Amino acid sequence: MRRVQQLWPTTADPVDLTALYRVGQSPWLRLNFVSSLDGAGTVEGRSEGLSSPEDKRVFGILRMLCDALVVGAGTLREEGYRALRLDEERRAWRRANGLAEYPTLVVVSGRADLDPAHPALADAPVRPIIVTRSATEPDDGLTEVADVVRHGDDRVDLAAAVADLHGRGLRQLLSEGGPQLFGSLTAAGLVDELCLTLSPLLAGPGPDRIIAGPPLATPERLTLRHVLLAEGQLMLRYSR
Repeated sequence: MRRVQQLWPTTADPVDLTALYRVGQSPWLRLNFVSSLDGAGTVEGRSEGLSSPEDKRVFGILRMLCDALVVGAGTLREEGYRALRLDEERRAWRRANGLAEYPTLVVVSGRADLDPAHPALADAPVRPIIVTRSATEPDDGLTEVADVVRHGDDRVDLAAAVADLHGRGLRQLLSEGGPQLFGSLTAAGLVDELCLTLSPLLAGPGPDRIIAGPPLATPERLTLRHVLLAEGQLMLRYSR
């Protein structure tokens, strides 16, 4: 059996993960999450315990395909993000397909209380972007390592921020969360796609679910695009 098997739509062909996850439409905002069967987004505070080598393979492909990776400041810190670098094979694929050699890291933080020495910022191959509120004044050290853009007063205006990113040529966006950013992007009607890996694990009750934040005015229905099976995990792709 192949390590990754396509369950739906069924096919006898080998699974080409890059082709399965490529997006023709632009602009596009994709979310990528892993969850336990009972909805937990982390185990002992990290998503690592829910993942697998094949899930990480898809994780890497989604990063390869995007113009920018959008992540909340809390997730950047809690998940131990490093500089957003790709291996030579994936950089070559990006060059051959008209993309910048590296995606741009975009960090959403209402307070902009980020450590400029954080590896994801200080060691970034492309200057990161910090999205914050209009009244926030980040430390000088942060503006030395990242571009700071301001949208919104009481909270970050994500619709304006996404439009700003599109204007910078960053049209294929990937977000890895966390839960508050997931909830806020969904409530703002900005989500075009959700890639969700279901891990065969019961994590038990707790607050660390994959989505948090404001309620939706109206539930939104997405269309199932494919179902993959790998190492007991279901990898689901839904989109508008």
